Amino acid sequence: MSTEGPTASPTVPPPRRPKVIKTNQQQVLLYVVLTLLLSLATVWAGRTLVHNSETLTFAVGGPNSDEALFAAKLAALLKNTASRFRINIVNNADNAKALAQFDRRQADLAVLRTDAKVPLRARTLAILDHDLVLLLGPGNKKIKSLAELKKKKVAVVAENESSLAFVRNILDVPDGPEAAKIQMAQQGATLDKLFAPASGFNAVIAIVHASKAIRDKSYEQAAKRGGFTLNAIEEAKTLARKFPGISDETVTAGSVSTSPQIPDDDLDTIGLEWLLVAQSRMSPTTAGELARIVYENKSALGLDNGFATRIEPASVEKDAFVIAHRGAADYINDDTKSFMDKYSDLMYLGAAALSIIGSIFAAIYAKITRIAPEKASELSTAILDIGERIEHAHSLDQLECLQDELETILRGAVIGLRDGTISTDGLDTFKLGYEFVRDEIGMRRDYLKRHAGDADRTVGDAGPVPSDDSNVVVVKTAQSA
Repeated sequence: MSTEGPTASPTVPPPRRPKVIKTNQQQVLLYVVLTLLLSLATVWAGRTLVHNSETLTFAVGGPNSDEALFAAKLAALLKNTASRFRINIVNNADNAKALAQFDRRQADLAVLRTDAKVPLRARTLAILDHDLVLLLGPGNKKIKSLAELKKKKVAVVAENESSLAFVRNILDVPDGPEAAKIQMAQQGATLDKLFAPASGFNAVIAIVHASKAIRDKSYEQAAKRGGFTLNAIEEAKTLARKFPGISDETVTAGSVSTSPQIPDDDLDTIGLEWLLVAQSRMSPTTAGELARIVYENKSALGLDNGFATRIEPASVEKDAFVIAHRGAADYINDDTKSFMDKYSDLMYLGAAALSIIGSIFAAIYAKITRIAPEKASELSTAILDIGERIEHAHSLDQLECLQDELETILRGAVIGLRDGTISTDGLDTFKLGYEFVRDEIGMRRDYLKRHAGDADRTVGDAGPVPSDDSNVVVVKTAQSA
C-alpha cells in the first residue's frame, strides 16, 4: 500500500523586498554647500554692517594752517585706532573758502572761528580752542578803553587777515582813512619793533590762541625789557552781548608772563572760539561717535604750537552761537542710547524674520535630506506575497519560515511607525492584510498537521483514510499594484 500525503515542493519562492525610497545624495550635497554659502554670506554681511567704513570730507585752509594740521592728526588717529571713519582732507586757499565749500555741502567737517560767517547748516561737535584778545600798550602806558584807539595807529598781531576785519569791527572804525590806521603787523615782528618810534604804533592788539599764549616766551622776554603793559578790556561784557560770536574771557594772573607776573591779577578781555563743526544732516550716531573720539583723545590731537590742546565739549545751550549737533549733545548729556536701545525693535523684527526663514529652510532640508517615509499600505504588497506562497508550503518548516517573514514585516512596521520612516497612510489596509495572511497560515498549519496524521494510519484494505479538504480554504490573493 502506498501512502499518499502532501508532495514535497522544492524551495519556497524568496520574498520580494518592499521598495525603499533612497536619499538623493547629490541633492543633499548641494543643499549643504548652499547652506554653507548662505552662512558665510550672512556672517560677511553682519561684519560689513558693523565695520562698514564711512569716509568724511574735511574742508580746511592751507596745508600748514592749524585746521589742516588738526585734520591730519584726526585722520591719523582714526586710522591707527581702526575706527570705521576715514577722513578725506580737502585743502583750500584759506579757511574762508573751506567754510564756503562746507556751506555748499561739499564737505562733512570744517573748523571755524566764531567771527567768521557761520554756514546755516553747521552744528558744533567740539570747542577746539579759544583766541584771546590782548590789548597791549607801550611801556607803562595804560589804555582805559577801546574808544581811545579809534584815532590812533594800532598794529594787529594775528595769523590771518580775518583778524584785521574783526579788530576794525569791535573798534567800530568805518572804512576810510581812519580804517587805514588799523594795520596788520608783519609776521614775526616783535613788540619792541612795533612800539619803536619808527613804527609809530600807539597800541598792539594781539589775537592769540589761549593755549599758545601760555607757551609763548616772547611776551616774558619783552616784559623783562619793560616793553609793554597788558590792559583789561572793560567793555568785554558789552561786546559779548553786541557781537554773538564774541565771548568774554578772563586772563588769569601770570598766564602771559611768570617773571615778571603778567597780568598781576585776573583781568577781563574778549575772545573767540574755534569750533569743529559738522553738517546738520550728519546722523546723530556718527556725530556722537566722532565727538566721543575727539573728547577721549584730546592729548593726541593737540598741535605742537598749542592749538587744540585744550579741547572742550560743545555748548549744549539753546542760545549757543553755533548750537551743538544732536549726536554730540546726546553724548555730552549722557543721553546716548545703548546698542540694544537703538536696535532692539529691529532685532526683534529680524529675529522673527530669521525664525520664519529658518523654518522654511528646515522644512526644505528635511524634505530633501531625509529618507521619505514608506506608506504602510506599501508593506501590504510584501504581506500578500507571503499569502501567495502559502499554498506552496508542504511542510511545517516551510510554513514556519513564512510565519517568521510575516512577523518580521510586522516588527519592522511597528518600529517604522515609531521612528517616522513609515507613515500611517494605508495602515488599515496593512492590518487587514496581516490578519488575513496570519489566519491563512494558521489554517494551512492545521491542514498539514491533519494530513500528516491521516497518512500514518491505515484502515484494513481500504487503504489510507482519504483526507477531507472540505474545511481547507485556499486563498488566492491578488498582487498589489
